Amino acid sequence: MTQWTPICRVDDIPLLGARRVARPHGLDVAVFRNDSDEVFALLDRCPHKGGPLSQGIVYGRSVACPLHNWSIGLCDGQAAAPDEGCTPRFAVKVEDGGVFLDASELEGHAVGETRPVAGPARRCAQVE
Repeated sequence: MTQWTPICRVDDIPLLGARRVARPHGLDVAVFRNDSDEVFALLDRCPHKGGPLSQGIVYGRSVACPLHNWSIGLCDGQAAAPDEGCTPRFAVKVEDGGVFLDASELEGHAVGETRPVAGPARRCAQVE
């Protein structure tokens, strides 16, 4: 049986926006709300270059990544063609105006995913 963790109220999520949920391990989860008050949850990472989807613009049942405008489906995390890739989605439940996420998914789903490291922030092994 699924154990649901309360996250927030639907009204706490900006209309056509998102709210981030921190996890003890792994990247944050982004909880989105569209203009029909539907609520979705995805890992807060675009499959393209790791952009924070929680900072994107929600339209219909999609979110536009703020880095390169990839369109990611909120129902399944799939990038819209011609782009390819998928970001993990999380089970979400709305009940009496409250938003709940699956506790076991928060603990262990997609915890190995990371953001890409590029440029001067990348650490290279020192040559001796």
